[in-house]
Amino acid sequence: MPRPSSPLLTRESVIAAALRIIDAEGLSACSTPRLAREFGVRAPSLYHHFADRADIMAEVARLVVRETPFPKDRDPAHWMDWFVEQAVNFRRTILRHPNVAPILLEFLPRDSLSALYDNAARLLAEAGVPVEVHALILDGLETLTVGAALITATKTPEKRDAPFAALDRSTDAALAAAVDANPWPTTEQLFSQVVRAMLQGALDNAGVRAP
Repeated sequence: MPRPSSPLLTRESVIAAALRIIDAEGLSACSTPRLAREFGVRAPSLYHHFADRADIMAEVARLVVRETPFPKDRDPAHWMDWFVEQAVNFRRTILRHPNVAPILLEFLPRDSLSALYDNAARLLAEAGVPVEVHALILDGLETLTVGAALITATKTPEKRDAPFAALDRSTDAALAAAVDANPWPTTEQLFSQVVRAMLQGALDNAGVRAP
């Protein structure tokens, strides 16, 4: 059987193509006419598979979220390490696709995340973390991780790894002293400590100390 002259147009192939275009050319480049040209069709053909461009962007967000690996060690005795690793993994995934970061603000796939959050809530319960701070932890980590990744993604690649890379030492002496005293030299290391501090703060709010 002869091969088709153009790539097969399916929901999955369109989503993958959209992500490739966004990664390579930026979010604004991913129009429906641009996507259609990838498959040798006209833009209306895409609407046999998607309601509109927003539907495509929502699926791109879901695809990126699903790339995030889960921590392997699910030990209630080290639950805080599990949450830190999960947040760092999610941040890394977003930063592999920095042009997608703004899409996550609008199209964060709650349906894809609900099973993860339920699993995380079960781990908190197994670890003896008071249930009244579970929602604080889960919602706070989502906001913190997506927000931190978005801020980092907007920076040029050479400035993404150093905290306060735009620091002007000639005018910002106090900030320069803080950066010099900071023991976590990369933005990922600093982010992991911010997550840990947030988790401890949630426990403190409930009157509990981490083991």
